[in-house]
Formats: sequence, structure tokens, C-alpha cells
Amino acid sequence: MQLIIDSESELDNVASKIIEYSQGEKIWAIFGDMGAGKTTLIRAIARNYHIEDNVHSPTFSIVNEYANNDGDVFYHFDFYRIKDLTEAMDIGVEEYLDSGCHCFIEWPAKVSALLPDRYLKIEISIVSQSGRKINLGYHGR
Repeated sequence: MQLIIDSESELDNVASKIIEYSQGEKIWAIFGDMGAGKTTLIRAIARNYHIEDNVHSPTFSIVNEYANNDGDVFYHFDFYRIKDLTEAMDIGVEEYLDSGCHCFIEWPAKVSALLPDRYLKIEISIVSQSGRKINLGYHGR
């Protein structure tokens, strides 16, 4: 599935479509260049899941944990700064991925060997200053 965004004001609607497309898949790998809007998209998805926490990139902490009022837990990873898989393993990434909770992963290529066999793949491409193309698919289905 492909979605086109012309402005950031469309993100909440696009996030809703992504959630519907996911069909309950819990592991989401978000690919895109620096500045493509990965964290901004995750922030919109979080709003759709009624997460009231301040959603920001866990660039230095590697993982942030959020919860909504229903008690659902969400993990947000940013693997941009890791140097090798050992760093990801040291934070217990495999336990997070096996937790049954939603896991949103920025820079998933850096930990591809640790990803499960099946996940939602989201690719964000910059098409203009405010425009983005989002391709959705599944890995392992």
C-alpha cells in the first residue's frame, strides 16, 4: 500500500490508515533517511493510540516506553547511534520484541539480524519539503 502526504496536517489521518493496515501486527520497522519524518509519524501513530506521553526520538536512550489510558504499552526504538548488535542485545531488545507489546523501530537495518521473521515494514521517502511517500508492506508474510 502506498500513501502520499502533502503536509504534516495529514499525518493523523495517515496514521489511522497505517494502524488499520497493520491488522494487529505489533512489530513495526520504520525505514527512511535522516529527516524523512520517522519520529513525526510515530508521534501521530501514538496520538491515534491515545498515548498522552511526550513522544520523542530515543536517540540517546535507544528505547522509550509509552502507555495509553487503556494500559497498553508501546516501545519506541532508535538504533541510529548503535555501533553493533551487542549494544541492542545489552538493552534486551529481544525481550522487548517478544513482549507482545507494540514496538516501533527507527533505523531497523542496524538490527536486522534481531528482528522477528514477521513485521510491518514502513518506508518513508521525501518527495518535497513537506511531502512524503509512505510504502507499507509486510516482511515475512
